[in-house]
Amino acid sequence: MKAVLKNIDDYLALQPERSRIVLEKIRQTIRMTAPGVEEVISYGMPAFRLHGRMLVYFAGFKNHCSIFPGSKSIIQKMKTNLKLYKTSAGTISFTAEKPLPASLIKKIVKAKAKENLDKMKIKKT
Repeated sequence: MKAVLKNIDDYLALQPERSRIVLEKIRQTIRMTAPGVEEVISYGMPAFRLHGRMLVYFAGFKNHCSIFPGSKSIIQKMKTNLKLYKTSAGTISFTAEKPLPASLIKKIVKAKAKENLDKMKIKKT
């Protein structure tokens, strides 16, 4: 039976210690980078919403952790910075032993926040 997650703390409590430490650092970096974010559980994963739009997700898995900016264009724009990590259309994967640096997480979060704001402006016009 799958646990019902109410919040990110519930999610992190289920993670092995080495993953939990990395994921908590990601959480704190996102919160510092995007003041006013709302923490949610979406698709069974920790996620952040800003201005009513999904910002980023993150998760821990058996052999890796991932951050999901949900944007092919952001991953493409940052491909040089991400060359040491496994990426796919909307996912960046890494290990607890070689986590994403906070500076890179900040770039991803800022880029996604800007992308979301740009989409909101287009929608309003």
